[in-house]
Amino acid sequence: MRRFFVQNFGCRASQADGAAIEGLLREKGLASAPDAAAADLVIVNTCTVTSAADEDARKAIHRLHRQNPSARIIVTGCYAQRSPEELARTPGVALVLGNTHKDQVGRAVDAWSGCEDYHGEILVGDIGRQASFLSAPVEDASGDRTRPNLKIQDGCNNPCTFCIIPSVRGPSRSMPEEEVLRQVQALAGRYAEVVLTGINLGRWGREPGFGGPRRLHNLLRRILDETPVQRLRISSIEPMDWTDELFELMAASSRIAPHVHMPLQSGSDAVLKRMKRRYRVRHYEDRLLRAARLLPEAAFGADVMTGFPGETGAEFQQTLEFVSRMPFTYLHVFTYSERPGTPAASMPGRVPWEARKERTRELRRLAAEKNLAFRRRFVGRTLSAVCLENGKALTGNYLTVELAQPRPANQIVDVCIGALSPAGLAEAGALPVLAG
Repeated sequence: MRRFFVQNFGCRASQADGAAIEGLLREKGLASAPDAAAADLVIVNTCTVTSAADEDARKAIHRLHRQNPSARIIVTGCYAQRSPEELARTPGVALVLGNTHKDQVGRAVDAWSGCEDYHGEILVGDIGRQASFLSAPVEDASGDRTRPNLKIQDGCNNPCTFCIIPSVRGPSRSMPEEEVLRQVQALAGRYAEVVLTGINLGRWGREPGFGGPRRLHNLLRRILDETPVQRLRISSIEPMDWTDELFELMAASSRIAPHVHMPLQSGSDAVLKRMKRRYRVRHYEDRLLRAARLLPEAAFGADVMTGFPGETGAEFQQTLEFVSRMPFTYLHVFTYSERPGTPAASMPGRVPWEARKERTRELRRLAAEKNLAFRRRFVGRTLSAVCLENGKALTGNYLTVELAQPRPANQIVDVCIGALSPAGLAEAGALPVLAG
């Protein structure tokens, strides 16, 4: 029996695509291999969010071909959609499948015996016309086979000037409501917590032709009513899609993790305007403070970018001051890097690289202080947490706890927080606390 191996790069959505590809290959009668060296067919599922992501994929392809020259390599994903010709010229690559053709990976298996010498074939279509939806639960993304990620939305219609994703992922499209329920029902039998994710998750159900507009909070209510899932966690949602109804449902249900991740990018209206973000600082503040009133013990996280073209010292200070006075408990801070093919890459006012990195360091220091203060609030408290396989557990409000005694994974338990661990005190950006 032929064997395959899938190597994934990038975000949770990409991981979900890879899981779906694995399912398609099994349907063709292939078996999964433990690693690429033991595989007859290797799928490289790429990311292209930065130039570094492209480089990582190219290096991986060269390495895989050296290690296993007899294996056929198929390259797919976002990089394949953006630059298929470049990848098709890479030694060892037999087929390049854009995101438009991921669901045709079985073609490689069908063509195997009839075309022994084919090399560098390309199947890429117009992503702007993409209507199909490919996804499967990612059941081992955390490395310990707990907390599966279920992608229920793909694509993005937002015009952010720094982002390549809409041009390689296509327009927003959603997993059908009944299919979401079926998938969660199946996962709930094996896992205590399920994470719902997407490229632009808050737009689930909004696209034309979906059978009428749907809203995420209504889907969540159906999941709670019609499945036995013990805990749902919602991944990142844009500020304008965090509705009052969604916050109120989270506050009313102990089965939805009190965890709000709301991308900010900048605390300067001028920078947000150049980014073409669809909100301003006052809108963001309204949403975050509304969440904090309803969910006072929740984790509040954000993505923040430093060094966007034209960002002045004064504009960065606006971001720093905004973050300082808002109830954030953690930040993902990114240093802006030029992404060819995006409007921002050709904007004037390029910020010196050292200034970008220093702004990143300053924001991360502030985020670490806020995170440490948040963890200190819960010493001596009892919190609900899902047990992981590594002797730790994750609370609903996104604190990692080190269990005093091992407990079976995939169960939700109450843990009493004994103290901040030495590692947590030494590195405030980490989350460990001791649990009794």
